[in-house]
Amino acid sequence: MTELVEHRQLFIGGELTDPLGTDVIEVISPHTEEVIGRVPHASKEDVDRAVAVARKAFDEGPWPRMTLDERLAVVTRIKDAIAVRYEEIGRVISSENGSPYSWSILGQALGAMMVWDAAITVAKGFTYEEYRDGVLGKILVRREPVGVVAAVVPWNVPQFVAAAKLAPALLAGCTVILKPSPETPLDAYLLGEITKEAGLPDGVLSILPADREVSEYLVGHPGVDKISFTGSVGAGKRVMEVAARHLTRVTLELGGKSAAIVLPDADITTTVPGIVSSAWMNNGQACVAQTRILVPRSRYDEFADAFAAAASALVVGDPLDPATQVGPLVAKRQQQRNLDYIRIGQEEGAKILTGGGRPPGLDRGWYVEPTLFGDVDNSMRIAREEIFGPVICLLPYGDETEAVKIANDSDYGLSGSVWTGDVAHGIDIARQVRTGTYNVNTFSLDMLGPFGGYKNSGVGREFGPEGFSEFLEHKMIHLPAGWEG
Repeated sequence: MTELVEHRQLFIGGELTDPLGTDVIEVISPHTEEVIGRVPHASKEDVDRAVAVARKAFDEGPWPRMTLDERLAVVTRIKDAIAVRYEEIGRVISSENGSPYSWSILGQALGAMMVWDAAITVAKGFTYEEYRDGVLGKILVRREPVGVVAAVVPWNVPQFVAAAKLAPALLAGCTVILKPSPETPLDAYLLGEITKEAGLPDGVLSILPADREVSEYLVGHPGVDKISFTGSVGAGKRVMEVAARHLTRVTLELGGKSAAIVLPDADITTTVPGIVSSAWMNNGQACVAQTRILVPRSRYDEFADAFAAAASALVVGDPLDPATQVGPLVAKRQQQRNLDYIRIGQEEGAKILTGGGRPPGLDRGWYVEPTLFGDVDNSMRIAREEIFGPVICLLPYGDETEAVKIANDSDYGLSGSVWTGDVAHGIDIARQVRTGTYNVNTFSLDMLGPFGGYKNSGVGREFGPEGFSEFLEHKMIHLPAGWEG
């Protein structure tokens, strides 16, 4: 049995503080189904306290008034500490959400460190103030911190997403209230400890684990200036609705149903492993996962056999075992959701090429086999709805025009890829697919470029100068005619 981790206080304004409520969140291992942690459940009164602390720190405190170099020094220490403690962070997250340890090291911990590092690079090269020639004379354009930020992060990649919000917000001079998911609050305490040791001033960061009701109270709070949310489309719509009451600025990074287009000239030996790793990564619990694989009918059988063989060879098991490639889903509800979609896919007429149920010998834990459906039509629910698990669809197409049409026939537009023997032609395909990020013969997420979605996949961008700008207000100062400075 894993040792129980218990926190009895909340991290508010940089200090561990007794909660004002009595509710507790129990963290359950998706592998053993046993309680592995307990933390306080933040109340609405705790939200009020955290917002007041953040408001005072922004309006009166030193953080927004420090030089960029001073803020860079603190944030660099945070990044360096994550780099030192990456194994500890990876183990904690794998225990919480079932992410395979090998993937946790790369995607959860070191990936988060890379996000902090990229934000530092962007902040150093950003233009915060510039003079321009206006119509009637000189103007001065300034970028100033937006204020108090509510950062709401999901359970699938908690440190990575927290870094995507915290790093630019802090470097811009904002104060932040981080709201981790009830499934993954334990790693957030590690982050609080790291920021405290790095010298982040009092009041700048609070961490409030809570459920949807308290989260809604936070995003609707009149003391919050900006909401940065990552989660489902339904929750994102609700965030926007609640934020509209106070015209609070929002950035929403939501779901995806991304298509990998395999062109007829694709090399099967590199294409199959490249797509398999991007489809089943993090147990399929990734918004950017390539969950629709589009294959030419002329090579359908060849690719179907290869994808099925690769998926059936994935090692399923204990997320803390370094050999594991696919672990359990985060919660029983997610396991049932995936099993329900497997049933729906069969009822719709799709064919299971591999998987289709619980893995043999894993009767405990919220496991679902890596599952590949063949003969999928894009009108089927399994091709249109985000399943968020290890259930992938293989769709045949006739010509390239049809492939692009299928890729674009989605309510989502977050990610995608094309696999071809001609990179230049792949770039041409990339230009035709309406999605926020795209890959040619690879799959990655570069933190120096903008990340976000078209359509239901979100509003606004994270990463790069575009994401950094989301935490800044733009001010224009008119100067007297004839003034040259």
